[in-house]
Amino acid sequence: MPHTTQYRFKDELASIWTLSWPIMVGQLASTGTAFVDAVMAGHVSAGDLAAVSVGASIWVMLIVTLIGLTLAASPLIAHAVGGNRRHEIPGLAQQALYQGLVWGLIAWGAAWLAQPLLSHLGLEPAVADKARGFVRAVAWALPAFALYRVLYGYSASLNATKPMMVIALSGLALNVPLNWVLIYGHFGAPALGAVGCGWATAMCTWFTLLLMWLWIKVSPLYRDTDPLKHWRGVDWAQQWQLLKLGLPVGAMFFVEVSAFSGVALLMARLGTISVAAHQVALNMASLTFMIPSALGTAMTVRVGQALGADDPAYARFVGWTGIRVGLAVAGCTAMLMIVGNHIVAGWYTRDAAVLALASSLLIFAGVFQLADATQVVAAGVLRGYKVTRQPMLLHLTAFWVIGLPLGYLLAFGGFGWAGWGARGYWLALVVALSFAATALVLLFRRVARTRLSAPA
Repeated sequence: MPHTTQYRFKDELASIWTLSWPIMVGQLASTGTAFVDAVMAGHVSAGDLAAVSVGASIWVMLIVTLIGLTLAASPLIAHAVGGNRRHEIPGLAQQALYQGLVWGLIAWGAAWLAQPLLSHLGLEPAVADKARGFVRAVAWALPAFALYRVLYGYSASLNATKPMMVIALSGLALNVPLNWVLIYGHFGAPALGAVGCGWATAMCTWFTLLLMWLWIKVSPLYRDTDPLKHWRGVDWAQQWQLLKLGLPVGAMFFVEVSAFSGVALLMARLGTISVAAHQVALNMASLTFMIPSALGTAMTVRVGQALGADDPAYARFVGWTGIRVGLAVAGCTAMLMIVGNHIVAGWYTRDAAVLALASSLLIFAGVFQLADATQVVAAGVLRGYKVTRQPMLLHLTAFWVIGLPLGYLLAFGGFGWAGWGARGYWLALVVALSFAATALVLLFRRVARTRLSAPA
């Protein structure tokens, strides 16, 4: 028996790797766009880096919420694949596209409504103006991003992840020269600084949607499930099914990202140096987060397919394997940030004050890698079980009940205590993520046991 278990672990590890490595590369490339924005804006001025940080806090809050809202189709399609019901897939994907477009337009409106808030954060007037310009520009990407994420989930659920990798790398390749032209002003274009980052991101997002559409139309892999032909009307029963799954995931993602983005907005009270240093640490943490995030996406597909094939024992095995792999990867990225914190911070800025504070914040970012990886992989496993409501409530508790209030206290102090500034917020985020990771793993354990004991 031990030999068989070891063989199955290796076999599943190979399956997870095959499915997830293109997602990892693709998501790293997507986050690499934010990395390039931060680095190139940071070399204009600390003010431009701070403007990108504050503007991106709104952008990231919206796109991460969109990712959650558009994830509902992924477990449904994965269950259909596992149960060999491929005829259901085009209709599911089309309904998800209709819903995704609505979410994208709502996000676009929210981005415009959020702009006045940037004038009330205590930012220097020039920085606030640049941040508003960044948000105005990048808002035009939101409808395209929502549609792309629906097609992304559709393709991943079919075990086709390499297209997203190629498309994301193509978007990153386009982003660099667009930034160079729009930030610094070349070929007759004005030097827009931080605002140029926003326009470059918007253009690249529409470019990636176009590439995804072309890939689905051309590749034979999608021929029998192509959702982009034979369009049907709105199916309100399926819309409700998608909404019941997607709304809690969107809320869960919003709760988590709003905690991080809320920190960035509240950090404005601590001054430009703290905002810029926070952006450095957050950008690096976001970059490394893409690896366990890809594993979480792969877990939704693998667990969903196993349950669709009516094999709950294997679904549980897949889930535990994914969590172990996530922890191993997170250990490596944690060491990079903790040991190489000064080197990493130096990639972003030459400002001595920003460099010193960012280096210390990267140590906190390294510490929470283990908890962050565990919670995102466990959440992906639970999505495969179609369990989304309880994870949302756990995230709400972790980040809004524990993380933000504790962070505010530790950053700004109270009762005669001065507080720890930016470091206080990051310590609170470590506590919040540790709570979320523990609670989600325990929930997965209970859900898996319940599914095993249920009749077929």
